[in-house]
Amino acid sequence: MKNIYIVGVGLIGGSIAKDVKDLNPSISIFGIDSNAEHLKQALELNVIDFEATLKDVAQADFVILTVPVDVSVKILPGILDMVSDDALVMDAGSTKRDICKAVENHPKRRNFLATHPIAGTEFSGPKAAMVGLFQKKTNIICEVEKTAFKLQEKALAIFQIMGMRIRYMNPEAHDKHIAYVSHLSHISAFMLGKTVIDKERNERDIFDMAGSGFASTVRLAKSSPAMWTPIFQQNKENVIETLEEYISNLTHFKDSMKADDFETIFNEMENTNYIKDILNGIQ
Repeated sequence: MKNIYIVGVGLIGGSIAKDVKDLNPSISIFGIDSNAEHLKQALELNVIDFEATLKDVAQADFVILTVPVDVSVKILPGILDMVSDDALVMDAGSTKRDICKAVENHPKRRNFLATHPIAGTEFSGPKAAMVGLFQKKTNIICEVEKTAFKLQEKALAIFQIMGMRIRYMNPEAHDKHIAYVSHLSHISAFMLGKTVIDKERNERDIFDMAGSGFASTVRLAKSSPAMWTPIFQQNKENVIETLEEYISNLTHFKDSMKADDFETIFNEMENTNYIKDILNGIQ
Protein backbone atom coordinates (compact mmCIF):
# COMPACT_ATOMS: atom_id res chain seq x y z
CA MET A 1 0.00 0.00 0.00
CA LYS A 2 1.36 3.38 -1.04
CA ASN A 3 -1.54 5.77 -0.45
CA ILE A 4 -3.70 5.76 2.68
CA TYR A 5 -6.62 8.16 2.94
CA ILE A 6 -7.95 8.82 6.43
CA VAL A 7 -11.41 10.34 6.62
CA GLY A 8 -11.52 12.06 10.01
CA VAL A 9 -8.08 13.01 11.34
CA GLY A 10 -8.89 12.90 15.05
CA LEU A 11 -7.67 10.64 17.85
CA ILE A 12 -8.34 7.29 16.14
CA GLY A 13 -7.56 8.27 12.55
CA GLY A 14 -4.52 10.26 13.61
CA SER A 15 -3.19 7.45 15.79
CA ILE A 16 -3.56 4.96 12.95
CA ALA A 17 -1.68 7.40 10.70
CA LYS A 18 1.12 7.77 13.25
CA ASP A 19 1.49 4.01 13.66
CA VAL A 20 1.52 3.39 9.90
CA LYS A 21 4.03 6.19 9.32
CA ASP A 22 6.20 4.97 12.17
CA LEU A 23 6.29 1.50 10.66
CA ASN A 24 6.61 2.52 7.01
CA PRO A 25 7.73 6.12 6.37
CA SER A 26 7.43 5.67 2.59
CA ILE A 27 3.62 5.46 2.74
CA SER A 28 1.79 8.69 1.91
CA ILE A 29 -0.98 9.65 4.34
CA PHE A 30 -3.79 11.83 2.99
CA GLY A 31 -6.21 13.48 5.42
CA ILE A 32 -9.85 14.31 4.77
CA ASP A 33 -11.84 16.25 7.37
CA SER A 34 -14.77 18.67 7.39
CA ASN A 35 -12.95 20.62 10.10
CA ALA A 36 -10.37 22.84 8.40
CA GLU A 37 -8.60 23.53 11.69
CA HIS A 38 -8.14 19.80 12.27
CA LEU A 39 -6.58 19.40 8.84
CA LYS A 40 -4.24 22.31 9.53
CA GLN A 41 -3.21 20.83 12.87
CA ALA A 42 -2.74 17.37 11.36
CA LEU A 43 -0.36 18.79 8.75
CA GLU A 44 1.57 20.87 11.30
CA LEU A 45 1.93 17.85 13.60
CA ASN A 46 2.97 15.58 10.69
CA VAL A 47 0.03 13.30 11.38
CA ILE A 48 -0.76 13.47 7.65
CA ASP A 49 1.34 14.33 4.63
CA PHE A 50 -1.31 15.92 2.41
CA GLU A 51 -4.83 17.32 2.52
CA ALA A 52 -7.44 15.69 0.30
CA THR A 53 -11.18 15.58 -0.40
CA LEU A 54 -13.58 12.65 -0.69
CA LYS A 55 -13.40 12.66 -4.49
CA ASP A 56 -9.67 11.92 -4.22
CA VAL A 57 -10.26 8.45 -2.76
CA ALA A 58 -10.31 7.13 -6.33
CA GLN A 59 -6.51 7.17 -6.00
CA ALA A 60 -6.44 5.34 -2.66
CA ASP A 61 -4.99 1.95 -1.86
CA PHE A 62 -6.57 2.06 1.60
CA VAL A 63 -9.37 4.27 2.98
CA ILE A 64 -10.01 4.43 6.72
CA LEU A 65 -13.23 5.98 8.04
CA THR A 66 -12.82 7.42 11.54
CA VAL A 67 -15.71 9.87 11.62
CA PRO A 68 -18.90 9.76 13.73
CA VAL A 69 -20.88 6.61 12.98
CA ASP A 70 -23.83 8.42 11.41
CA VAL A 71 -21.46 10.14 8.96
CA SER A 72 -19.80 6.82 8.10
CA VAL A 73 -23.15 5.27 7.22
CA LYS A 74 -23.93 8.19 4.89
CA ILE A 75 -20.62 8.42 3.04
CA LEU A 76 -19.46 4.79 2.87
CA PRO A 77 -21.58 3.77 -0.18
CA GLY A 78 -20.26 6.74 -2.17
CA ILE A 79 -16.68 5.98 -1.20
CA LEU A 80 -17.09 2.37 -2.35
CA ASP A 81 -18.47 3.72 -5.64
CA MET A 82 -15.26 5.67 -6.23
CA VAL A 83 -12.46 3.36 -5.07
CA SER A 84 -10.61 0.99 -7.35
CA ASP A 85 -11.33 -2.74 -7.39
CA ASP A 86 -8.11 -3.40 -5.45
CA ALA A 87 -8.66 -0.78 -2.72
CA LEU A 88 -9.55 -1.62 0.86
CA VAL A 89 -12.07 0.52 2.76
CA MET A 90 -12.32 0.13 6.52
CA ASP A 91 -14.30 1.85 9.25
CA ALA A 92 -13.44 2.02 12.96
CA GLY A 93 -16.85 2.85 14.41
CA SER A 94 -18.23 1.76 17.77
CA THR A 95 -21.43 0.39 16.19
CA LYS A 96 -21.42 -2.15 13.40
CA ARG A 97 -24.97 -3.20 12.53
CA ASP A 98 -26.05 -0.05 10.66
CA ILE A 99 -22.87 0.36 8.63
CA CYS A 100 -22.88 -3.29 7.55
CA LYS A 101 -26.55 -2.96 6.61
CA ALA A 102 -25.85 0.19 4.58
CA VAL A 103 -23.58 -1.65 2.13
CA GLU A 104 -24.86 -5.25 2.30
CA ASN A 105 -25.94 -5.14 -1.37
CA HIS A 106 -23.27 -2.79 -2.68
CA PRO A 107 -21.43 -4.11 -5.78
CA LYS A 108 -18.11 -3.47 -4.01
CA ARG A 109 -19.07 -4.92 -0.63
CA ARG A 110 -16.00 -7.16 -0.96
CA ASN A 111 -13.81 -4.04 -0.69
CA PHE A 112 -15.13 -3.13 2.76
CA LEU A 113 -13.94 -4.40 6.15
CA ALA A 114 -16.05 -3.56 9.21
CA THR A 115 -13.81 -3.13 12.25
CA HIS A 116 -13.86 -1.66 15.74
CA PRO A 117 -10.45 -1.16 17.37
CA ILE A 118 -11.31 -0.87 21.07
CA ALA A 119 -8.88 1.84 22.03
CA GLY A 120 -8.99 5.52 22.77
CA THR A 121 -8.83 8.26 25.36
CA GLU A 122 -11.26 10.95 26.47
CA PHE A 123 -9.50 13.45 24.20
CA SER A 124 -10.27 14.24 20.56
CA GLY A 125 -8.73 15.92 17.54
CA PRO A 126 -5.34 15.40 15.85
CA LYS A 127 -3.49 16.76 18.90
CA ALA A 128 -4.70 13.70 20.81
CA ALA A 129 -3.21 11.24 18.27
CA MET A 130 -0.38 9.05 19.54
CA VAL A 131 1.92 6.25 18.47
CA GLY A 132 1.13 2.90 20.09
CA LEU A 133 -2.49 3.61 21.01
CA PHE A 134 -3.56 0.21 19.65
CA GLN A 135 -0.77 -1.89 21.14
CA LYS A 136 -2.29 -5.00 22.79
CA LYS A 137 -5.81 -3.66 22.19
CA THR A 138 -8.63 -5.79 20.77
CA ASN A 139 -9.92 -5.14 17.27
CA ILE A 140 -13.37 -6.54 16.51
CA ILE A 141 -13.91 -7.53 12.88
CA CYS A 142 -17.47 -8.15 11.65
CA GLU A 143 -18.62 -10.10 8.59
CA VAL A 144 -15.04 -10.84 7.60
CA GLU A 145 -16.27 -13.46 5.13
CA LYS A 146 -17.82 -10.69 3.02
CA THR A 147 -14.45 -9.00 2.45
CA ALA A 148 -12.16 -10.14 -0.37
CA PHE A 149 -9.56 -12.51 1.06
CA LYS A 150 -6.54 -10.67 -0.34
CA LEU A 151 -7.83 -7.45 1.23
CA GLN A 152 -8.37 -9.23 4.55
CA GLU A 153 -4.74 -10.31 4.42
CA LYS A 154 -3.54 -6.73 3.86
CA ALA A 155 -5.58 -5.43 6.77
CA LEU A 156 -4.56 -8.22 9.14
CA ALA A 157 -0.89 -7.62 8.34
CA ILE A 158 -1.29 -3.97 9.35
CA PHE A 159 -3.22 -4.86 12.51
CA GLN A 160 -0.58 -7.37 13.50
CA ILE A 161 2.25 -4.88 13.04
CA MET A 162 0.28 -2.36 15.14
CA GLY A 163 0.09 -4.94 17.91
CA MET A 164 -3.68 -5.50 17.92
CA ARG A 165 -5.47 -8.67 18.94
CA ILE A 166 -8.25 -9.79 16.59
CA ARG A 167 -11.72 -11.03 17.50
CA TYR A 168 -14.44 -11.98 15.01
CA MET A 169 -18.09 -11.27 15.73
CA ASN A 170 -21.34 -10.65 13.90
CA PRO A 171 -22.58 -7.02 13.94
CA GLU A 172 -25.59 -7.71 16.17
CA ALA A 173 -23.51 -9.47 18.84
CA HIS A 174 -20.90 -6.73 18.69
CA ASP A 175 -23.44 -3.97 19.25
CA LYS A 176 -25.09 -5.82 22.14
CA HIS A 177 -21.85 -6.57 23.98
CA ILE A 178 -20.29 -3.15 23.39
CA ALA A 179 -23.39 -1.49 24.87
CA TYR A 180 -22.49 -3.08 28.22
CA VAL A 181 -18.72 -2.61 28.29
CA SER A 182 -18.40 0.75 26.56
CA HIS A 183 -21.61 2.65 25.88
CA LEU A 184 -23.00 2.23 29.41
CA SER A 185 -19.68 3.38 30.88
CA HIS A 186 -19.84 6.61 28.90
CA ILE A 187 -23.47 7.28 29.85
CA SER A 188 -22.63 6.66 33.51
CA ALA A 189 -19.73 9.12 33.33
CA PHE A 190 -21.80 11.79 31.57
CA MET A 191 -24.64 11.45 34.09
CA LEU A 192 -22.29 11.41 37.09
CA GLY A 193 -20.71 14.60 35.76
CA LYS A 194 -24.15 16.15 35.25
CA THR A 195 -25.24 15.22 38.77
CA VAL A 196 -22.17 16.83 40.32
CA ILE A 197 -22.35 19.93 38.11
CA ASP A 198 -26.03 20.41 39.01
CA LYS A 199 -25.13 20.16 42.71
CA GLU A 200 -22.07 22.39 42.33
CA ARG A 201 -24.30 25.31 41.35
CA ASN A 202 -25.34 25.52 44.99
CA GLU A 203 -22.23 24.20 46.70
CA ARG A 204 -19.15 25.88 45.27
CA ASP A 205 -16.72 23.83 47.38
CA ILE A 206 -17.72 20.46 45.97
CA PHE A 207 -14.94 20.28 43.38
CA ASP A 208 -12.32 21.08 46.03
CA MET A 209 -13.33 17.78 47.58
CA ALA A 210 -13.20 15.78 44.35
CA GLY A 211 -10.35 13.28 44.57
CA SER A 212 -8.74 10.88 42.14
CA GLY A 213 -11.67 8.46 42.40
CA PHE A 214 -14.08 11.04 41.07
CA ALA A 215 -11.63 12.16 38.37
CA SER A 216 -11.07 8.63 37.07
CA THR A 217 -14.77 7.75 37.18
CA VAL A 218 -15.95 10.87 35.37
CA ARG A 219 -13.04 10.93 32.89
CA LEU A 220 -15.18 9.63 30.02
CA ALA A 221 -17.55 12.60 30.39
CA LYS A 222 -14.86 14.62 28.60
CA SER A 223 -15.50 12.57 25.45
CA SER A 224 -16.97 14.22 22.35
CA PRO A 225 -20.80 14.49 22.35
CA ALA A 226 -20.65 14.80 18.55
CA MET A 227 -19.18 11.30 18.42
CA TRP A 228 -21.21 9.66 21.17
CA THR A 229 -24.74 10.90 20.43
CA PRO A 230 -24.86 9.07 17.05
CA ILE A 231 -23.46 5.94 18.74
CA PHE A 232 -26.27 5.96 21.30
CA GLN A 233 -28.79 6.60 18.51
CA GLN A 234 -27.58 3.71 16.35
CA ASN A 235 -27.41 1.34 19.30
CA LYS A 236 -30.58 2.60 20.98
CA GLU A 237 -32.24 -0.76 21.71
CA ASN A 238 -29.15 -2.31 23.29
CA VAL A 239 -28.29 0.83 25.25
CA ILE A 240 -31.82 1.03 26.69
CA GLU A 241 -31.57 -2.61 27.74
CA THR A 242 -28.29 -1.97 29.56
CA LEU A 243 -29.72 1.14 31.21
CA GLU A 244 -32.74 -0.77 32.48
CA GLU A 245 -30.49 -3.36 34.12
CA TYR A 246 -28.17 -0.68 35.51
CA ILE A 247 -31.05 1.35 36.92
CA SER A 248 -32.47 -1.83 38.47
CA ASN A 249 -29.16 -2.42 40.26
CA LEU A 250 -29.00 1.19 41.44
CA THR A 251 -32.57 0.97 42.75
CA HIS A 252 -31.75 -2.26 44.57
CA PHE A 253 -28.71 -0.58 46.15
CA LYS A 254 -30.81 2.40 47.24
CA ASP A 255 -33.53 0.14 48.68
CA SER A 256 -30.90 -1.81 50.64
CA MET A 257 -29.61 1.48 52.04
CA LYS A 258 -33.10 2.52 53.10
CA ALA A 259 -33.61 -0.84 54.81
CA ASP A 260 -30.24 -0.58 56.60
CA ASP A 261 -29.33 -3.85 54.88
CA PHE A 262 -25.60 -3.23 54.73
CA GLU A 263 -24.84 -6.93 54.80
CA THR A 264 -26.39 -7.23 51.34
CA ILE A 265 -24.48 -4.16 50.18
CA PHE A 266 -21.20 -5.61 51.48
CA ASN A 267 -21.82 -9.02 49.89
CA GLU A 268 -22.73 -7.53 46.50
CA MET A 269 -19.67 -5.29 46.48
CA GLU A 270 -17.48 -8.20 47.52
CA ASN A 271 -18.92 -10.38 44.73
CA THR A 272 -18.35 -7.57 42.25
CA ASN A 273 -14.68 -7.36 43.31
CA TYR A 274 -14.23 -10.44 41.11
CA ILE A 275 -14.13 -8.03 38.20
CA LYS A 276 -10.51 -7.30 39.19
CA ASP A 277 -9.53 -10.83 38.19
CA ILE A 278 -11.42 -10.54 34.90
CA LEU A 279 -9.78 -7.23 34.00
CA ASN A 280 -6.32 -8.45 35.04
CA GLY A 281 -6.82 -11.38 32.69
CA ILE A 282 -7.69 -9.05 29.82
CA GLN A 283 -4.69 -6.80 30.48
